[in-house]
Amino acid sequence: MKKGLYRTLAWTGIVKNKKLYLPYMLTCIGTVMMCYIISFLSTSETFGNISGGTTMQGFLQMGVGVMAVFSVIFLFYTNSFLIRRRKKEFGLYNILGLGKKHLAVVLFWETLIIAAITIFAGLFFGILLSKFAELCMLKILHSEAVFEITVGLNSIANTVTLFAAIFLLIYLNTLRQIHLTNPIQLLHSENAGEKPPKANWLIALVGAIILAGAYYMAVSIEDPITAMLLFFVAVVMVVIATYLLFIAGSVTICRILQKNKRYYYKTNHFVSVSSMMYRMKRNGAGLASICILCTMVLVMVSSTVCLYFGVEDSLRQRYPRNINIDASASSVEMLYGEQTEKTIEIVDETVQENSTEVQNTLIYRTAAFGGIIDNNRIEVDSSIYENRMDLMGDIWQIFIVPLSDYNELMGKDETLNENEAIIYTTKDIKYEEDTIQVGENESYKIKKHAEDFVDNGIDSMQVFPTMYIFVEDLSDFVQPLENYKLGDDEISLVSYHWFYGFDLPCDDDTQITIQEQLTERFSESEENTDEFSYFHIITDGVAKERAGFYGMYGGLFFLGVLLGIVFTFAAVLIIYYKQICEGYEDQSRFEIMQKVGMTKKEIKKSINSQILTVFFMPLITSGVHLAFAFPLIRKLLLLFGIMDAKFLITVTFCCYLVFAVFYMIVYRVTSRSYFSIVSGMRDENE
Repeated sequence: MKKGLYRTLAWTGIVKNKKLYLPYMLTCIGTVMMCYIISFLSTSETFGNISGGTTMQGFLQMGVGVMAVFSVIFLFYTNSFLIRRRKKEFGLYNILGLGKKHLAVVLFWETLIIAAITIFAGLFFGILLSKFAELCMLKILHSEAVFEITVGLNSIANTVTLFAAIFLLIYLNTLRQIHLTNPIQLLHSENAGEKPPKANWLIALVGAIILAGAYYMAVSIEDPITAMLLFFVAVVMVVIATYLLFIAGSVTICRILQKNKRYYYKTNHFVSVSSMMYRMKRNGAGLASICILCTMVLVMVSSTVCLYFGVEDSLRQRYPRNINIDASASSVEMLYGEQTEKTIEIVDETVQENSTEVQNTLIYRTAAFGGIIDNNRIEVDSSIYENRMDLMGDIWQIFIVPLSDYNELMGKDETLNENEAIIYTTKDIKYEEDTIQVGENESYKIKKHAEDFVDNGIDSMQVFPTMYIFVEDLSDFVQPLENYKLGDDEISLVSYHWFYGFDLPCDDDTQITIQEQLTERFSESEENTDEFSYFHIITDGVAKERAGFYGMYGGLFFLGVLLGIVFTFAAVLIIYYKQICEGYEDQSRFEIMQKVGMTKKEIKKSINSQILTVFFMPLITSGVHLAFAFPLIRKLLLLFGIMDAKFLITVTFCCYLVFAVFYMIVYRVTSRSYFSIVSGMRDENE
């Protein structure tokens, strides 16, 4: 046999099946392009000297791994649609004398041609669009554009290696499938059908229970720590439950519809329900995949959009004022001593030298420690919760603040009796007890719960919730904690802090200059303190840290958008292949129905009934998943300083609305393809 015949057969097979291969090849090109762009941006030297650039590249390097794993799974999955459609053709070749070894050579050439075209085209468009992606990243980082086109040779090599390995694995998997089937099975593979899975009621019930458990977990978790620890557990549960419900539950629904005589014995419903029952196991798995992809897109895009557009609010949560000074002191007395007055004098002098003024000051003192809250008691023995993951959700950071500072900051005139306190908690976690006790010390009665308090920025840095306890006398409350007895040792459990923050009516460059000057002068002043009486000052500023925040949140946003696009088109391709493959499977059935008197109008109604029943299930289910996941997402975003729940709700709803419109457009386009195949005519509205 001439060697050129194999290449001819391979090329002819691709061309003759272009309706199947063209979307697949476009998807491969897009996947290669995205992999190259993410890899290129994660190693580009352009971002090495830009503030926030290395942070953003760190997230993109994580995205490289995600894209590699997704590419393997997705291309394997979509290739299965192609092979299933081509098996009849391979069976015919086999019967006509082309052995399986010869088929292996034809498939080798097919795989080689597709790999060469898609990898080359993907790299071409990746290199072409990488500059545009780079400019988008620079825009996100609020940095100036660099008009210089570069090519990442390492990124090219890594991308080629990855996809060469993927196509090799796909080729070997195809050979395995053909080797395990005989020519007759190949010829009738399209009509093989699948029996509904056994014990589908039990499987559906198990899926419902797992999904209910995941939903309950999502809505019942109160603290961000537990939300962070159990997020991936909930995700895995939802994925498993979705597949079980779509595979077994869809069969159950079809059986229920069959038993409903008024519904089932109608022309448009009879054919569609029977057709769905014929292949429901595979159909359910495909629908579950679409649903999971839709949910991933919605969760990822809505979360990263909230993070990026809420970056200024998050930045302000971390740094309540333009310049924030945190002084660690060795005793309560130093919080009221001359060191605080000297610090304010240094600030005033430095600010005046830079021709600006201090505004909107924030000053208060606090004693800080950590512990586990059990009922109305704060357990401060850290050995209790070491290596105890089940207690992580009960850990709190505690700040004791003088009532006088609270009244001055909040414009209040509160008073407290002996052993009374006012409390304020963060991260949407409430303290329900009437009293609070630290270790074995005296119990304090909770007079009221404060509605708000000016944060010092530390809470937004921590994953643990914070409790502020406002007391009349700071010294009396913390004195028992200074020499707290743990076993045979006496240790101090508290650290003392003096916070001083202020805004500046000047540009970012001036603010950064003032911050650097203050840091230098505070460092000089600390040299005069002795080792037993320290007053250590840390200075932070919004202007200097803004680039880092935009790098982190912008990196997540950029990666979320890229992966969202990839996952969206993955869902679109699965929908398209389901329509095409099932259209060819149903073609002969509808031809028979037309011969026995079914009109094309009735066929159209039946098709619409089937498609509406099947293809809107993933969209509706993903919306339900998103609604139940919202409380969990909300808790996780609290860790990033996103406090505005209304903003998150608005963004999430808009993302779902936009995605639903896009989904309906896809449904409309693909349903026309299905209709044209099974009925032999085009849509009248086309």
